[in-house]
Amino acid sequence: MSQPGVLLVNLGSPDSPSVPDVRRYLREFLMDGRVLDAPWPVRFCVVHFSILPSRPKQSAEAYRKIWTPEGSPLVVMGRRVEAGLRSRLKVPVELAMRYQQPGIESALKSLLEQGVDELLLVPLFPHYAMSSYETAVVRVRELAMKIAPWMPLRVLPPFYDDPDYIRAMVGSAEGFLRQGYDHLLFSFHGLPKRHLCKSDPTGKHCMVSPDCCKTPSPAHATCYRAQCFKTVAAFVKEAGVTKYSVAFQSRLGREPWLTPYTDEMLVRLPATGVRRLLVICPAFVADCLETLEEIGIRGRETFLKSGGKELTLVPCLNDHPLWIGALEKMVHRLEQQRQRLGSE
Repeated sequence: MSQPGVLLVNLGSPDSPSVPDVRRYLREFLMDGRVLDAPWPVRFCVVHFSILPSRPKQSAEAYRKIWTPEGSPLVVMGRRVEAGLRSRLKVPVELAMRYQQPGIESALKSLLEQGVDELLLVPLFPHYAMSSYETAVVRVRELAMKIAPWMPLRVLPPFYDDPDYIRAMVGSAEGFLRQGYDHLLFSFHGLPKRHLCKSDPTGKHCMVSPDCCKTPSPAHATCYRAQCFKTVAAFVKEAGVTKYSVAFQSRLGREPWLTPYTDEMLVRLPATGVRRLLVICPAFVADCLETLEEIGIRGRETFLKSGGKELTLVPCLNDHPLWIGALEKMVHRLEQQRQRLGSE
């Protein structure tokens, strides 16, 4: 009888908020061809001669503002989710990061040492993007083939409109929704528009027309933007939200990214009468630099300077019991799929 094991994978974090550690993290992250998708020589020059000379110091200052005594919030929450899921599943569960520590290779070896002979991979990215979900899956496959080429691997697909994921988000945000607010802003991580086009298997749907995300297409299976809109539609229906908008944060460089931009929305909203703003970041399942510092600190300052009175950041799912329960159900579905296919 086979022994399944679960591998949770998130994006990653520096080992510390020191400049050298942040530089090491940024180098690995930005040199990934699915993140900065330029030819290698161009990517090398951009990263090493344009970004790394100054960006690590700026990012290190931002990381220091959110760092906890236990370490990086993303990793700390990942460990809590790992422990919570392990207690519910009673099977080996390991956490890994696509970049830096804990590493994928060491997590795979740990699962093998625990007798695992079938891998259930859970990328902790609700939406498909080549720079998050895809690169994590590809890297796990590469290392699994190197370490245990005989081991079957099953991958959880993006869960952007999974009912349990949506209920977990609504449940974790319920108290904030009850407190009263003028407007709810859904802030998703941004992407260059060309990434959507590259991920479009039809080659002729994404970003072709203004309503492409509303027009059914096979492209939506790998379309980050369409999946973000489906998350919003499911959330507002479940929560009964009526006053909301969608924006995209964390853009880098001068090329076109998904719009509207969150930082610009934080300036515009007060001019429309929004004084109390609630912000939720569904693309992140654990609080990190992009939520705690970019929205919770810099975003709040922008909103208040623009005439707003209060910006409240809804925490990510983190280790909320409803989220642990949702993950448990997702893993069970993967396991049931494995059993069905094994009996055929």
